[in-house]
Amino acid sequence: MKKGLKWVIISVLGIGIVGAALGKGKDKDEETTKQIVTEGNSAHGTVTESSTEKQTEKAVNAQAVSIDEQVLLDWNGVKVTATGYSKDKIWGDGIDVLVENDSDQTVTIGLNALIVNDYMVFDLFSCEVAAGKKANDTIHLFDNGLEAAGIETVGKVELYFHVYDGDWKKLYDSEVVEIHTSAYSSMDSGSYTGGTELYNEGGIRIIGKAVDEDSIFGKAIVFYIENNSGRNIGVTADELSINGFMMTPYFSSTVYDGKKAIDDLTLLSSELEKNNITSVDDVELKFHIYDNDSYESITDSETIKFQTK
Repeated sequence: MKKGLKWVIISVLGIGIVGAALGKGKDKDEETTKQIVTEGNSAHGTVTESSTEKQTEKAVNAQAVSIDEQVLLDWNGVKVTATGYSKDKIWGDGIDVLVENDSDQTVTIGLNALIVNDYMVFDLFSCEVAAGKKANDTIHLFDNGLEAAGIETVGKVELYFHVYDGDWKKLYDSEVVEIHTSAYSSMDSGSYTGGTELYNEGGIRIIGKAVDEDSIFGKAIVFYIENNSGRNIGVTADELSINGFMMTPYFSSTVYDGKKAIDDLTLLSSELEKNNITSVDDVELKFHIYDNDSYESITDSETIKFQTK
């Protein structure tokens, strides 16, 4: 589901990212993080944070990050080579790549997963190359995802390549390809210190931290997910209500084993307005957790209630 959604929203999200990047820094020196508190669930305690104020501007990295040129993918005449590490004011950090197609058909190279410093990062990479041709492109490591994880120095990038033909038929899925940058030995771990634990079973931990008032599509509830279950998982939400009104839960997060993710549950402006909701206060939902490779259900949580304050 998430793979399909990714390609549908590329254009809309791309426009939103550009707009957000151009406006970044305006009246945004600090933002207030809204603490989430659970109701009547003594099994899950509140995780405290030292301050509810945080700087939103990314600290300037004194050491420029670089990578060695290296072949990332070489399959049936399709070759992807990392040529450098770049920074862009709008699109953020990125891995520059040269894609060469010596096969007899047009192919498109995408990613099944992009992981930075052990955090899942949403990507929009898609590079189409005709038979016998080459293309230069960039795998962008979007600032929003990195900032949410508290990552300022990229040390490790993991890539799972996906190759398909002109009819969107899968041709090949690669194993993980790992890139170490020049900052690998001193990379940020992205330690997550705020919010309230909402779920913690079977090696899967979910923390709610904030309501994002600046979401592109409306408002968004922010979740931190940590997966040590022994398998790749997907997490969605069901039976969502806000302030007692049922809402559509636009949320789907993929978290590989041993990895972490910070994802938004989007609340559309149109639905909030229809229900006269101006402030997200009382939230109820269930988490549906499944095996991301087989789509077999792992568990459905009990109803979880919490308040944003």
